[in-house]
Amino acid sequence: MAEVLDQREVDALLSAVSDRDGDADDSSSRNDLGTESQFVVQDYDFKRPERVSKDQMRALETIHETFARNFGASLSAFLRTIVEVRVATTEQLTYSEFIHSLPSPTCFNVLRAPPLEGQMCLELSPLIVYPIIDRLLGGSKAEVFIPQRPMTPLEQRLVERITGRALTTLSEVWSELAEVKFELGETESNPHLVQIVAPNEVVVVVGFEIKMGPRGGTMSLCLPFNVIEPVMAKLAAQSWLAYSRRGSSHDQIRRVTSSLTRARVNLCAHLAEATITCSELLSLSPGDIIMTDKSAHSDLILLVEGRPKFRAQLGQHRQHRALRITRPAGPDDHI
Repeated sequence: MAEVLDQREVDALLSAVSDRDGDADDSSSRNDLGTESQFVVQDYDFKRPERVSKDQMRALETIHETFARNFGASLSAFLRTIVEVRVATTEQLTYSEFIHSLPSPTCFNVLRAPPLEGQMCLELSPLIVYPIIDRLLGGSKAEVFIPQRPMTPLEQRLVERITGRALTTLSEVWSELAEVKFELGETESNPHLVQIVAPNEVVVVVGFEIKMGPRGGTMSLCLPFNVIEPVMAKLAAQSWLAYSRRGSSHDQIRRVTSSLTRARVNLCAHLAEATITCSELLSLSPGDIIMTDKSAHSDLILLVEGRPKFRAQLGQHRQHRALRITRPAGPDDHI
């Protein structure tokens, strides 16, 4: 039979246990104070791992801000009205969260970007799709009814002209990062039927706002991490800024110069100016001579798009009236 402790021995054991707990609390508090001064503890959600750094997210946002400006200009020229496109959000989600945030039906486009492996998606809200379709079909400025149904084949063909311009602009903007070409794979009205990656896979979602007059809507570009992972190393802040500066130094100048050399301008040469009365104007007939203060041997002013650019001499070349440029026109030169 085990030995029974008396009251004095029980009190001694309880006192020893209390002292040991006090020492442990003191040591743990000292460790906590030391740890707090060296480290910052943050909660980590294993359902939503942050696989893209903040610098890379800022770089992606910068790239797509350029896309928004260029795409807005392209839509404005195509629709012959002012269209504003801007980046509204840039965030990391799981693919399941992204799909459940979309309306149904909607305009859901599956994209490919060779040589990158995998698929991306571009979603256009019906709130802006149907006003664009109404504009393309010559509708009035009245409020457009937004039907809750999938698009017809005719409407899909019209929207493909919009998505085609978006993919062309995306390819141009991403060319600063990688030589990829965005292509349209398939179009679906119910986003829940499209599974391009696993539901818990991390995706980067870039949200855009599109405004066309009083109407507006959203557009979302979904970039799965496993698709853009090969180019993520180029998205560091310093390397991206240096890369963009190098690209803009010669590529952009070459593109702008190439576009300007094909532009047509209007040239106009004014012989002289004179002032006459209304009675003299009414009495003019063929063969009459109008006297001016300008000498017949003085230079003419050659206007380019209505602005004085050169001084020139009037002559003849191969049975045609011609102008020989003598020198650039100064700011004080008048017609």
